[in-house]
Amino acid sequence: MSLNLTQKERLLLEDQKKHEEICIQKYTSFANKAQDPRLKQMFNTHAQHEQQHLNTVNQILSGQTPNLQSQTQQQGMQQQGMQQQGAQQQSMLQNAFNQGLSGMGLTDSNDAALCNDLLMTEKYVSGAYDTAIFEMTDSNVRQTLNHIQKEEQQHGEDIFNYMKSMGMYNPQ
Repeated sequence: MSLNLTQKERLLLEDQKKHEEICIQKYTSFANKAQDPRLKQMFNTHAQHEQQHLNTVNQILSGQTPNLQSQTQQQGMQQQGMQQQGAQQQSMLQNAFNQGLSGMGLTDSNDAALCNDLLMTEKYVSGAYDTAIFEMTDSNVRQTLNHIQKEEQQHGEDIFNYMKSMGMYNPQ
């Protein structure tokens, strides 16, 4: 089934396309700049997700209805792996703090700046998806964008949890 996008839908999707391109650039660049290997891995993983988001947005812009079921299955398997990895990372980070290693470079101020930048970016991108979702006329497109938005929020949560565990973010 071919999609006929309105001018407003097309403009909003073009914005999301640009946002995804920027996210890919940031995650890729920041993975190379991060000191903590776990942070590098998280950034690289998120860069791959952002590439999938970009591919999906491009698919919609080309008039193709996205196949949410296959994306959901693929993302579900990746999400499960990320959750397991996250639990292992959390345990390792807690052990590092328990051993007093935070003063030996685990909490790098450059890493904190990278995380802050990406957390702010994810907050913005998630909000922009919120607007786009409400403007889409096709329910499959709405569901697909909602799925992407949830992944953006998960990226933000991953960054938040990393920052909190490393003493970079103290919610009060």
